[in-house]
Amino acid sequence: MPKPARSTAPALTGRIAGASARHPWRVVALWVVVVALALTTLIAVGDRFTMNEEFRVDLESRVADELITERMNDGVKTPFMERVIVSAGDLSVDDPAFQTVVRDVAAALAAEPEVASVVTYYDSGEDGMVSFDRHRTVVLATLATLAGDPDDAANRAGSLLATIADLREPAPGFEVTTLGEASVIDTVATTAKEGIARGESIGIVVALIVLALAFGALVAAGLPIVLGIVALLVSIGVAAAASHLFGINAAVVQMIGMIGLAVGIDYTLFIVSRYREERERGLTTIEAVTRAGETASKAVLFSGLTVVVSLLGMLIVPWNLMTSVLGAITVVLVSVIMTLTLLPAVLGLLGDRINRGALPFIGYHRATSDTAHQRGFWPWISRAVMRRPVLSLIASASLLLVLGSFTLSLNLGYANLSNLPQDSDSIRAVQIFERDFPGANYQPATIVVTADDVTTSTVQRAVDALLRTLGNDADFGAVTTALSDRRDLLRIDVAMHGNGENNEAIAAVKRLRSDYIPDAFGTTDADVHVTGKSASMIDVIDLAQTYLPIIIVFVLAISFLLLLIAFRSIVVPIKALLMNLLSVFASYGLLALVFQHGVGADLLGFQQVERIDAFVLLFLFCILFGLSMDYHVFLLSRIKEQFDRSGDNDLAVTIGLGSTGRMITSAALIMVGVFGGFAAADLANLQQFGFGLAAAVFLDATLVRMVLVPASMRLLGSRNWYLPSWLAWLPELHIEGAPAPERLTTAPQVDERDGHLLEPAIGD
Repeated sequence: MPKPARSTAPALTGRIAGASARHPWRVVALWVVVVALALTTLIAVGDRFTMNEEFRVDLESRVADELITERMNDGVKTPFMERVIVSAGDLSVDDPAFQTVVRDVAAALAAEPEVASVVTYYDSGEDGMVSFDRHRTVVLATLATLAGDPDDAANRAGSLLATIADLREPAPGFEVTTLGEASVIDTVATTAKEGIARGESIGIVVALIVLALAFGALVAAGLPIVLGIVALLVSIGVAAAASHLFGINAAVVQMIGMIGLAVGIDYTLFIVSRYREERERGLTTIEAVTRAGETASKAVLFSGLTVVVSLLGMLIVPWNLMTSVLGAITVVLVSVIMTLTLLPAVLGLLGDRINRGALPFIGYHRATSDTAHQRGFWPWISRAVMRRPVLSLIASASLLLVLGSFTLSLNLGYANLSNLPQDSDSIRAVQIFERDFPGANYQPATIVVTADDVTTSTVQRAVDALLRTLGNDADFGAVTTALSDRRDLLRIDVAMHGNGENNEAIAAVKRLRSDYIPDAFGTTDADVHVTGKSASMIDVIDLAQTYLPIIIVFVLAISFLLLLIAFRSIVVPIKALLMNLLSVFASYGLLALVFQHGVGADLLGFQQVERIDAFVLLFLFCILFGLSMDYHVFLLSRIKEQFDRSGDNDLAVTIGLGSTGRMITSAALIMVGVFGGFAAADLANLQQFGFGLAAAVFLDATLVRMVLVPASMRLLGSRNWYLPSWLAWLPELHIEGAPAPERLTTAPQVDERDGHLLEPAIGD
């Protein structure tokens, strides 16, 4: 049997893969140690992920909060408070039986160690603590020991929240609900954890089905999932250890789960597919692993770096929530390293046992010649598109632009309450407040006036003028004031109708900041800041809108340079950026269409909202751009490989799409399944995040890869690979790998029962 040609200098990735396959047990043992260390870290040390929100810029609302802390609270943050609502269907708060129940509830709350004080209507006599029909009253439990720290509120208020849950029906005919920072944070954390677990389960099931259909064998289908789970465990362990050194937002776990499963499984899928293809060429197991390392692994390495670079754009935003992107970066890097080392070692151990467990009616999929890549659905659609490239390009781009046009109607927000399931206790408590406690002053707009002396006549006239203006604005309610001991700060709390997160509240605070305060205090030397839920949301929205263009420019510039170097073409990166921008633009439009306008929201089980979370938009751009570049690199590397061999652009596109179409579609379906699983969560922002990613990947794998890429490459022809002479100095990376060895004249023998490929005698 003739010996196929080989590259005399395998790429570094090929040499690593070959070495791992030749010494598999050493590599496997090393990864066992790594996984053991990660699990030990999680069990013995735990994590210190934070739910605190910190910004590296001075947001107006944060400045106001710090002034209150420094000048009114002696450096102690405003303590959290739980507003426990006691309701009775028939009795009035004036009834002795009602009073007895409220006293019992208050005593149970006061017995909790984290509760500093409890105030009832019977203690204060404040009418605002009683509903207008007098069938409900509020018991205020102040959590002074938590000092306003969200981490403590989530971690230490468990006993209090459990007590409140036990008091749900303190007596026949009575009901207890609660609303407060600690209970909302706890609900968000619990719901997110449940959503992550559900999303991962759905993603794994979908991935297993897709992989089984793609490979036709259980062992080949199960391997990517096993390695994907390994990548998750190691990444969570790394993130947990890092959280002890510097602050990392708790959303890092969501990022690892969502991105890790999709990327880890997909990278393994591409390499296993290429390994099997090279075995069919007649290469030995070690040679096939090495060849897959030179080609698919090299593309994985470059793709992973492209994803990491895109994700790094998030760290530009001066907001600690963005540190959660470190989880995605970690899991991508771990997945890349694993596919460069552990996967080749496992393939070296399994050999052709990778094809065991052949499935009936599906069987072992083979592609033993280049002509095989010219038959089937993918080559057919590429030829169909290239026969009418102008029509195909215009039709697909127009559809993406139409979907993207809804982006213009996007409203950004950043909320806790609006994210919660509509049937949660916190939402029910909010509804009770809005309906029965119109002056309850929950989530007020807080105006902070500072001066050397805020009691001067000039400042007081300005305050009076402002209060008169607020009294004439129907969106503002009752006013309470507090003066610091040194008279250098006046705090004005103005009740807002609603929960502070709706459009009316946002518009009202904007009027307060832009019109009312300047009109009243324009001639004084006082500084005036506004804080509260609505003000904080406005500041976060402004922050997102400020940094999104910066992130876009950063990601586009770095991605352009990477693709320019990878393919030594100035046309390839320009096309890639335009196509990826179209995908992102369309996914933004779908978010607005589904979640804001409600088109299909009920059918899909999504929560319709007034605003899309600002952080979702920021994360989506970087992640989607990175993942889109992923597929683009895999597809173009195969097209470039074929073009270098044949010099025929149309043939290269047909063979490239034919050889990768099945795997790219399978990878996309896996990602859609994983992201769709997270979209099934009960938190609105997780729904938006998962749906946005799933929709964009679907559009990218269909309209972009199936239509836009072949149509544009047909129109440009050999100009696809144009590089100006003044850029000839660029290094030649050849991520498509060295030229492929010639096929054996005699195809290797296959055991049709289990797909076992007999090892050919190819010499040394």
